[in-house]
Amino acid sequence: MVSVSPSTWQRLQILYRWVLENGDKRTDGWLLVYSPLPVCGIFLGYLVIIWLGPKLMTYREPVNIKAILIIYNFSMVCLSAYMFYEFTASSWLANYSLLCQPVDYSDNPLAMRMARVCWWFYFSKVIELTDTMFFILRKKNNQLIFLHVYHHGTMIFNWWAGVKYVAGGQSFLIGLINSFVHVVMYMYYGLAALGPQMQKYLWWKRYLTSLQLLQFFIVTIHTAFNLYADCDFPDSMNMVVFGYALSLIALFSNFYYQSYLSKKTKII
Repeated sequence: MVSVSPSTWQRLQILYRWVLENGDKRTDGWLLVYSPLPVCGIFLGYLVIIWLGPKLMTYREPVNIKAILIIYNFSMVCLSAYMFYEFTASSWLANYSLLCQPVDYSDNPLAMRMARVCWWFYFSKVIELTDTMFFILRKKNNQLIFLHVYHHGTMIFNWWAGVKYVAGGQSFLIGLINSFVHVVMYMYYGLAALGPQMQKYLWWKRYLTSLQLLQFFIVTIHTAFNLYADCDFPDSMNMVVFGYALSLIALFSNFYYQSYLSKKTKII
């Protein structure tokens, strides 16, 4: 009897069913979690906006969205502060370990509290795609660099997978640190949106970039340790996070050099 191997389309269907059926059952019913298709659609829409937006704005004046920027940035400060508190409180009350923390897939109130803040963190990454739209509307196309698009576009997939499969566990540290960094970052953007009179108080932009770099180094070291430790947390997730953190270290280091060190060298 001749065996017929599955076609590429059949293999994709099998893979898609596996993706759907092997997630965390607690989070499957939450917005934008069960299937990867909605987040893929959001990502494709994001790319279309990046490609089409600047073209549509070519012969138009920059849109004055000062009030929207102020409300948006300070709202993101509040959301980031809330997530930082929830990550901290949930991990503290559940006696999380910084060295090895498996995911608690039970319906325990603390486990669910951690899962919920992981979802909020994921959803915040969808909200943050708005940053790019604001650049386009204000004709700040010089800020649509590869680092910006890569970081914003990939974070939604990373945290879709995080909430779908590992809503909690040691991934909490990424959310905790990044939420803190975003409190500082959106505070900076919010103050900058108030107007030119605030520029004298915003001398610390360079240190904000340093803080962003520091978080990636911490995540890299933390993940590298867990890759070699006997910890009941998926190594596949650790490998993705490790590689992704290294890519951000490279990109942010280059941005730091081009923005602060290269210009200084030319002046000297």
